[in-house]
Amino acid sequence: MNAWTSGSGAVVRILEPDGTASGDPDVGLSPDDLREALRLLIRARRLDRECVALQREGELTVYPPFEGQEAAQIGSALALGADDFVFPSFRELAVAVVRAVELVEYIQYHRGTWHGGAYDPLAARFAPVCVPVATQIVHAVGWALGARLDETGACSIAYFGDGSASEGDFHEAANLAAVFRAPVVLFCQNNGWAISVPTQEQYAAPIVDRAAGYGIPGVRVDGNDVLAVYSVTREAVERAHRGEGATLVEALTYRMGDHTTSDDAARYRDEDESKAWRARDPIERFRRWMIATGNVDRSGVAEIERETEDWVREIRARVTALGTPPREELFAFAYTDPPADVRTEPQRG
Repeated sequence: MNAWTSGSGAVVRILEPDGTASGDPDVGLSPDDLREALRLLIRARRLDRECVALQREGELTVYPPFEGQEAAQIGSALALGADDFVFPSFRELAVAVVRAVELVEYIQYHRGTWHGGAYDPLAARFAPVCVPVATQIVHAVGWALGARLDETGACSIAYFGDGSASEGDFHEAANLAAVFRAPVVLFCQNNGWAISVPTQEQYAAPIVDRAAGYGIPGVRVDGNDVLAVYSVTREAVERAHRGEGATLVEALTYRMGDHTTSDDAARYRDEDESKAWRARDPIERFRRWMIATGNVDRSGVAEIERETEDWVREIRARVTALGTPPREELFAFAYTDPPADVRTEPQRG
């Protein structure tokens, strides 16, 4: 792996923005694995854009786009073992794609038809969508402590943003993980903005530097480089599996779109900044390298894109076919013995 230096210190990078390799691209992925990574990157972005369109059409209530962060999510998720457990925030749809979560059930969360999604978190090894800022980090550490006590050999990973790193829950979770050597990866997707607050107004030193204060390893990685993200996360996961405790990963990436579909990033963000990050596009970077190295040709990429369109079309059809949930579900899990006014509520106009 190669590192470059910015104003905030060394950052692990393997692929340059133009798709050339500045480090060793042999991170343990076979040619088939590499093609699968490209397929997942393309699928994730296409589904993300489709979800934005579904929200604009009134099919979803609100949706948090992740365009630009695909490499951070795909690369890290591919590094996990089958028994490892994901604790997402509300922006990890790409991770859900990798972990084979039932996506229509996942998307129901953003449709407002089921709290947390209807999928089985235990079967998917993917915890419910978490909107409260940073609480999933504590959950991930708690699960990891249980896994250690049960001697399962598995680890957890907590996904969170730079804004979450400013919350008390982050500090409490990191300290707890460090003291008890919890098998957990604390994965920060630093996408530059905590809604409308830029990183320079959030912290004075890199987030990764906090790892030293807790006594755990920390690494800063180019979050738009899928190979570097995979390599760094894989090392952190293997440390956790060996019983060596927690690792803090700070993946530098960028949120190309709005914070959610209820936001307008153009009101607080400079257009030139977004254009500069668009030039570092994680999918284009990896696609160029894949073609240049002969791991895929242009017709192969086109075939992936065609398959992706069919895949997204099916998901859209299933989402739009979902009916309105029964009114009684509003109260079904709130009372053991519903009062009379609640029992008659669904019958009211």
